[in-house]
Amino acid sequence: MDFQQIKDINNSSAMPTYGRYDLAIESGKGAVAKDFNGKEYIDFTSGIGVNCLGYADEGWANAVAAQAHKLSHISNLYYAEPTAKLTAELTAATGFDKAFLGNSGAEANECAIKLARKYSCDKYGEGRNEIITLISSFHGRTMNTLTACGQEALHPACFGPYPQGFVYCEKKLDEIKAAVNEKTCAVMMEMIQGEGGVIPLDKDFVTAVCDFAKEKDILVIIDEVQTGIGRTGKLLAFQNYGIKPDIITLAKGLGGGLPIGACLCTKELGSTMAAGSHGSTFGGNPIVCAGASYVLGKVNNEAFLAEVQEKGKYLREKLLTFKNVKSVRGMGLMIGIEVEGKTGADVVKSGIEKGVICLTAKALVRLLPPLNITKEEIDLGLERLKAAIEE
Repeated sequence: MDFQQIKDINNSSAMPTYGRYDLAIESGKGAVAKDFNGKEYIDFTSGIGVNCLGYADEGWANAVAAQAHKLSHISNLYYAEPTAKLTAELTAATGFDKAFLGNSGAEANECAIKLARKYSCDKYGEGRNEIITLISSFHGRTMNTLTACGQEALHPACFGPYPQGFVYCEKKLDEIKAAVNEKTCAVMMEMIQGEGGVIPLDKDFVTAVCDFAKEKDILVIIDEVQTGIGRTGKLLAFQNYGIKPDIITLAKGLGGGLPIGACLCTKELGSTMAAGSHGSTFGGNPIVCAGASYVLGKVNNEAFLAEVQEKGKYLREKLLTFKNVKSVRGMGLMIGIEVEGKTGADVVKSGIEKGVICLTAKALVRLLPPLNITKEEIDLGLERLKAAIEE
């Protein structure tokens, strides 16, 4: 099919749930994507942080293909080697005790919400079930995780009634303290609010919230769906803050291009979810787990993570020299660019014409390049992005 055929078929058969740009990618290698007309683009999005090793990474593709030839699915009624291997690798790499595997960030966050509420119910009795989340946060599109998002625009009346049990606070310690009561069981935060505008949380604020939560025996949930698996130059973003949460969630980059979600918890919470209390038909799929094991082995490396930090610093420094760039924020290879006189959507559209693919985050341009993007790919992408920003 050519691009127009793909576009026509999609528009006639798919629900119009996405505002798509006028682009269809046919193939890619590394950080270079190619459309159906043979035009090449530098991809600064990695599929919204999913293709953390870029397109067609040979080691990842071989791991996935080898498992596909061996066993594609068996269900969680039985044991599977790739699934067991990945949970062991995840707990060892992150310092948590137990892991649950699902298929997306929203599913991982659903598990975290259920886990926090059940732990609190088991310990204190029914009714201690409220979770505090932050204004501008994003945690998913299921009804629970959508309600957890601290963005009023994501809660239209047409989707109601919404689940109960969420309280929204500004990023202020006093406001969180005032919101805590006998019903509060957890505080849920992203270290960098990605969809909310690439907003890194203040370190002193995060430390103070965690100290207060510990004092009140309130669980701390850190949503690492977009920030985890090396994105910020640490394996996990919370490691930049010097804290240890009770629960974390992962997805996106962990699968390297295949759908996965993971919820991990400390030893104290490890036995909370007994058999039958949670589950997933496809969670822990052997093919996906084989790919995720490869990704984790590649990314969880000091030299690799140091390079992510260096590339992020290089990108931010270069971007600040561009005309019309008002500010640049973020960590590692998670970057938000404030452009004077233009919306993020305007820059992204122009960038596609010039051969670079970027994202938006509210009014900003957002970059989530593959973690292993080369210096040459960065420079070429910056050249094209500069033209889009300065025109």
